[in-house]
Amino acid sequence: MVNKKVIIIAAAVAAAVLLCAGIVFLARGNSEKSRLQNILILAEDYIAQDEYQRALALLEGILIEDPGNEAAKLLRDEALQKQRESRNAAQARAGETAPAPDGSLDAAMQAIQAMQAQSLAAQERLALERSRMEVNAASSRAEAEAERLAAAAAEEERKRAQAEEMARASRETQEKMRAVNELVDRGRGALRSGDIPSAEAAFRDALGKMPAGESRFDAGIRSGIASAYYELSANQDAPQEVRNEARRHAGDYARASIERDRSQAQPHYTLGKISGDLRQWENARDEFKEAVRLEGSNFAYFTELARAHFNTANFTEAVRAYESAVQINPGSESSWYNLGAAYGRLGRQDNALAAYRRAIGAKPDYAAAHRQIGYVLSAKGDKAGAIEAYKRCLLYDPGNLAALRELGAAQNGSGDYSGAEASFSRALALAPDDDQTNYNMALVKIELKKYSEARAFSEKAAAAAPSKALYPYTLGLACEAAGDEDGAIAAYARAASLDQKYVRPRINLGKIFIANNLPNQALTLLLEAYRAEPSSFEVNNNLGAAYQKLEDWGRSVEHYEKAITAEPNNATTRLNLARAHIGASNFNKARDQYRETLRLAPDNADALFELGKAYVSLGDATSAKQQLEVLLRTSPNYPGKAEAERILAGL
Repeated sequence: MVNKKVIIIAAAVAAAVLLCAGIVFLARGNSEKSRLQNILILAEDYIAQDEYQRALALLEGILIEDPGNEAAKLLRDEALQKQRESRNAAQARAGETAPAPDGSLDAAMQAIQAMQAQSLAAQERLALERSRMEVNAASSRAEAEAERLAAAAAEEERKRAQAEEMARASRETQEKMRAVNELVDRGRGALRSGDIPSAEAAFRDALGKMPAGESRFDAGIRSGIASAYYELSANQDAPQEVRNEARRHAGDYARASIERDRSQAQPHYTLGKISGDLRQWENARDEFKEAVRLEGSNFAYFTELARAHFNTANFTEAVRAYESAVQINPGSESSWYNLGAAYGRLGRQDNALAAYRRAIGAKPDYAAAHRQIGYVLSAKGDKAGAIEAYKRCLLYDPGNLAALRELGAAQNGSGDYSGAEASFSRALALAPDDDQTNYNMALVKIELKKYSEARAFSEKAAAAAPSKALYPYTLGLACEAAGDEDGAIAAYARAASLDQKYVRPRINLGKIFIANNLPNQALTLLLEAYRAEPSSFEVNNNLGAAYQKLEDWGRSVEHYEKAITAEPNNATTRLNLARAHIGASNFNKARDQYRETLRLAPDNADALFELGKAYVSLGDATSAKQQLEVLLRTSPNYPGKAEAERILAGL
């Protein structure tokens, strides 16, 4: 059995190394710009789902062919940053406390409990730190409609200002202005119908008939043309080449408008929208700030300024801009929602909660806001409130996969494992191959002691995301809990090979080897873990046990003492430290550690018995007799009773 395990782990590690996936570059089929845009959208979606490596593969493929693509560079930087944050969080979680090495199944079950807590905490952290892509998407149809109305209001304001200009002009100039407006309207109509050449011809004729000396009117006309072109550039149904050309024209006309009259807000708004589409958020912010300065009553200008601030991580200013937006339009549920998101990024969760509740006050069936309320309440420890919020989200949006997953996590965190099982089942019915949901279901199945099902879900999660070390680690937990050490070894080895700094699988493999009297093999893994986390309780605790097996008492004492530094009140580790001191013939130190063990665990019969023997070694017969008599009185069925009685008889 021992040899078989050694072979299994060697094979598993070797296979894992061979299977480590490199980056696969996705080529753009025929270099169509629409395909490029689709790849960027897909990469954004992967980032929102924490699939950073998949996103990076797509983005690096773009950058190989087009090194100057700014949108791809920005998304790449975002993915790399989030990937680093995710790895740092995973490493921090990996160092959390776990059990002493004695009792393999108990150790596995306690590790499972720790994994449950880690998974839930990770989901809560992610929920409260939503990516800017999700916040933008959360604006949804409601915000798009609100912005459409606000933009229409801005256009009406432009026309009103034009009418005032015309009213002040001479009759001859008014006739020219009307002719210009008619040509512009004809051009806008042609753009909407897709007849771009006719539109361009109409706009050229309009500019050719511009009355002299009317710079404000001229600026307004060019701003209106810019808006018309921008509307075309934002049309998702138009070919990408057409959209790009329309965006270029929109920018040119907007800048020309500003050159002629710097007092008009709308061309700055148009330039800000163009910059936002290109993810040039600093430029967008500056243009929207100017639009707000020139016209401080326009709802659309404030919402776009807020979004630009959000995307440049200036959440304080985003809050101010969204607050201005909801003052102008208190019925805008999406602005309340995004105000909540900005508050959340500042850590002001009570304010965020209030904003989300205002969002559902404006729109009671606003599913996304109910979901965010669930996030915040869960993070605040109100699991019951979170569960209710998630259920309301699902009442209005039954197919919301993320809400189902998060409801399951909240139910899991509250101890409702059957409820979590049902929620994850619903989620898997919608997305049967989703790796995170399969992983969460595996954790719940372990908690319900359905180990064979837990293994199946863990395997499915690992197959869906083969680069994530967490999934084979969870498979190892399920195998170990079911008593399948061979399966556990293979799974832990796979996890260790996927992440060279992942401590937990190395610890668990080390524990299995210690239990199977293979301390040297255990040391190889545990020392790797120690180099990554030298102050970890669990790493040092198991190193102490491995060296104890080898009767290397000095190193055993060293690591048990480091473990005690991390967890001073762990009675089991203090008992093991005392035993290591006995092995090293440090009887005084052993005596002190036995006393500390009994202070923490007064009923520990092993500590009583061994303390009595330590007193014998120290020549303190009175104290030895006292301890052994307490042992026999309090634990009459102690397995070492006969030996204790023999020692007492000789004192």
